[in-house]
Amino acid sequence: MRKILVMNGPNLNFLGIRDKEVYGTESYDSLIQEIHEHAAKIGVVADCFQSNSEGALIDRIQLAYYDGTEGIVINPGAYTHYSYALRDALDSYHTFPKVEVHISDIHARESFRNVSVTAEACEKQIVGHGFKGYLEAMDFIVDSLEHSV
Repeated sequence: MRKILVMNGPNLNFLGIRDKEVYGTESYDSLIQEIHEHAAKIGVVADCFQSNSEGALIDRIQLAYYDGTEGIVINPGAYTHYSYALRDALDSYHTFPKVEVHISDIHARESFRNVSVTAEACEKQIVGHGFKGYLEAMDFIVDSLEHSV
């Protein structure tokens, strides 16, 4: 069974608590449940990981090279806008597709959020689709893997 790593950066564990007008009222646990349900529906395993630490996110990306991961969905949170270290980790290898996801439309928010340094290391960026963006990213990865054979 295919394995997709779904990563979430800082403050995403506070979904449903933080800035409800932007991120909605559903919790992080609700997001993870939706991801696992969709994974089962499309025949993949979703390995979900969240950290508020840049180093832990980089370590997990590097581990993905060795653990059978076939695609990464990542919401880097605030690291999107300035973490060249995270960008370099994502760009370290090109053995599987990577998709950057944002619950809100970062291009329609404060100017500092308009720039993504991590998107360049991904095949696709999905913004402003709420939790559904994660599911779309998973579908994109599965489709990419099926068409790369």
